[in-house]
Amino acid sequence: MNNKIKIAQIGVSHEHALGKMETLRRMPETFEIAGVTDDSATYAAKFPAAGTAAYAGLKIMTEDEVFRIPGLQAVIVEVPNTKLVPTAIRCMRHNLPMHLDKPGGEDLGLFKKLLIGCMEKNLPLQMGYMFRGNPAFKFCLKIIRENWLGEIFAIDCDMNHSYGGSDYQAYLSKFRGGIMFNLGCHLIDFIVAAMGPPENVVPFLKSSGTASNTVKNNCMSVLEYPGAAVSVRCCSQGDITRRALKIAGTGGWVELCPLERFDGERLTMKMFIREDRPGYRAGMHIVDFGIQSDRYMEQLSEFAGMVRGELSNPYSFKHDYVVQKVLLAASGYIKWRKNDACDDFN
Repeated sequence: MNNKIKIAQIGVSHEHALGKMETLRRMPETFEIAGVTDDSATYAAKFPAAGTAAYAGLKIMTEDEVFRIPGLQAVIVEVPNTKLVPTAIRCMRHNLPMHLDKPGGEDLGLFKKLLIGCMEKNLPLQMGYMFRGNPAFKFCLKIIRENWLGEIFAIDCDMNHSYGGSDYQAYLSKFRGGIMFNLGCHLIDFIVAAMGPPENVVPFLKSSGTASNTVKNNCMSVLEYPGAAVSVRCCSQGDITRRALKIAGTGGWVELCPLERFDGERLTMKMFIREDRPGYRAGMHIVDFGIQSDRYMEQLSEFAGMVRGELSNPYSFKHDYVVQKVLLAASGYIKWRKNDACDDFN
């Protein structure tokens, strides 16, 4: 019995498009790649990864042709950021389960329309936040939910990097929320999963280096919680190897730096806990997550289970809505209403 999922990739212009296709091609027992749409001629703001080798030998087709593929079971949406949600809505109307890359656009109402539509159709929708499959982030969620760290009073994290040069600065200028909108979403997804909706969101959108003040390439947002403050930093003048996550609570703390690595070295995290926990005595530990070889494989394996009906999405539609609302507030698109419980999503 052929249990492969027939899938197509819509778009090659997202920053993660090439990496997602490379992962799909490493999973031949799970996915049958039926085709890909080439949107590289789009005028939408884009900064795609260099290289095309991952698409060699694949059938190139239009979006309409994708929708007419016999037996198509799912799509992976990898168009530029501003095109993601409109494209996903078209996929939803064709009843196609989808993996949708980040973020959920600049229009909260349109993203809500997508989520409500998928929810009403019971259609799997997996957001492509890249740390969802990261074992260190998953471990952090576990120990926060199981109260290993006690009451959390501080989380500090950053997504700094220095790649892309002047072309990347020009790319960021196309987004009012700059680098916070483009990269901060990955961390905000984790924070909302760990802490829930914040009481308040305060953005600081700055320009650094030789960039003009229209390029928000040095951003920070503070998310306020009862008894806790969370800072998210994103700067394109930093160092990608120093991307970090620090979580402090009354029962202990963790420090993760770098956030991920695919250089053949082991991913490790420092952890201090005040009380014994399953598998760990009170005190200092180096938690070893082993050698990581692929950023997206675990998440796409989970997506396959969702498409087959074997797994439920561990992230609810409400969660994805809250993440998007927090992101837009953190990126200066909307004002956060104090103590907003996000009850506007039903």
